[in-house]
Amino acid sequence: IMENKPVWEQIGAGFVQHYYQQFDTNRVLLADLYTDASCLTWEGQGFQGKNAIMEKLTNLPFQKIQHSITAQDHQPTPDSCVISMVVGQLKVDDDPVMGFHQLFLLKNIDNKWICSNDMFRLALHNFGC
Repeated sequence: IMENKPVWEQIGAGFVQHYYQQFDTNRVLLADLYTDASCLTWEGQGFQGKNAIMEKLTNLPFQKIQHSITAQDHQPTPDSCVISMVVGQLKVDDDPVMGFHQLFLLKNIDNKWICSNDMFRLALHNFGC
């Protein structure tokens, strides 16, 4: 089925599958997907560079996590990048399942797709604030 899809969809879907597989099994391996120019916004908090991003991701306060992807959309950008939006659910430790949204901007550097921009938000709706 994948070969019938546009190349940017194949790239985006491949990245998304790889990212969450690594995240759920061994977060340390995510370092290969970022560069020193990469940016991460995690729940409104900004981080720049591979070291800062990895420090954030590896020190998240849970033992185990499982992501389940509900939907993903991918588009080519005018400068030959791929933008990917992911909607899904995650379960950490014994907490209830929570929804999340994540957006990746993927860039090809030296024939390798890396994440130049990453934005993550839990889908929490606290309307009674």
